[in-house]
Amino acid sequence: MVSSSPVQEELGRLGWSPADNLDFVEADDGRRPGRVVIAHGPTVELAWFPGAGPAVFETFDLRRDLNLRPVAGDWVAVQDGRIVEVGPRRTVLRRPDPNGRDTQVLAANIDTVMIVLAIDRDPSLKALERLQVMAWDSGAAPVLVLTKVDECADPAAAVERATQAAPGVPVVVTSSYQRLGLDELRSYLGPGTTTTMLGASGAGKTSLLNALEGRNENVREVGAGGQGRHTTTTRRLFFTSGGGVLLDVPGIRSLDLQASEEAVDETFTDILEAAHHCRFRDCNHAGDRGCAVEEAVAQGTIPLRRLESWRSIQRELAYQERKNDPMAMAEQRKVWKQMCKDIKRR
Repeated sequence: MVSSSPVQEELGRLGWSPADNLDFVEADDGRRPGRVVIAHGPTVELAWFPGAGPAVFETFDLRRDLNLRPVAGDWVAVQDGRIVEVGPRRTVLRRPDPNGRDTQVLAANIDTVMIVLAIDRDPSLKALERLQVMAWDSGAAPVLVLTKVDECADPAAAVERATQAAPGVPVVVTSSYQRLGLDELRSYLGPGTTTTMLGASGAGKTSLLNALEGRNENVREVGAGGQGRHTTTTRRLFFTSGGGVLLDVPGIRSLDLQASEEAVDETFTDILEAAHHCRFRDCNHAGDRGCAVEEAVAQGTIPLRRLESWRSIQRELAYQERKNDPMAMAEQRKVWKQMCKDIKRR
């Protein structure tokens, strides 16, 4: 693509970068580029370029034979009033579909995933680790954003606990009320970048967006028990003053995972490092002789909670894999059946 192209410059304002391979940007067959802002049911809202001018926001119906079902963040081609192609996805934020069979793609072509965690109450480190796995698996770079520090009784201790659960991940401590950490967050929102915030309802994502960009998006108070109330009910792209875009997604109710082993390793680098010293290369860190990970737990260098969380995630990923492999599931059922027989004999 030509670097001086006006269309390319406009695409940059939508978060386009050279890593996005869009062969239809300046095609001579009538196709025009756009980006999905909101996907809802059989229609999508696009920011697209019908001509040489700036982006126009319009809603389009989906063509049934599209190569992919568009999600927020997708690059698409428009021709004759229809979306005719979905561009390649360089990063994909995903999780198992609630139907238990498919994969649900939450967003595409993300550069940075801000994992938003409120520390005004005791935060769920287990949830933090699962969100990290999801972020690493997407191909984007995670950043841990700790919110509501102004409402935390012991901020230093809370930050320390969260940081230990996210080794190697940049940490930004924020307060929307005090406007703390906003400049640091803006450094991730530069031209040609796409960022998303991932976290539970009530974590303060919408408040951060309002504080960062001077918006007035709807914010609701967190319930008395600490549970959040969903104010974001769809996926939306926001233009940032720094030149990039921010994709706002709903708070995630379920933290089921479907991820690669590499994503788990990136999240649990402390366990991965200790595992290099295990006696056996295929050590399961569950009572195996010469397990360096369990030795590190015994010595206090790795918290037991971290190892238990790692085991939980490994079990879940193994289950997800078996669901998609009938033979593996059948073999596992044989193992469970034999275990039940052994228990009954005791």
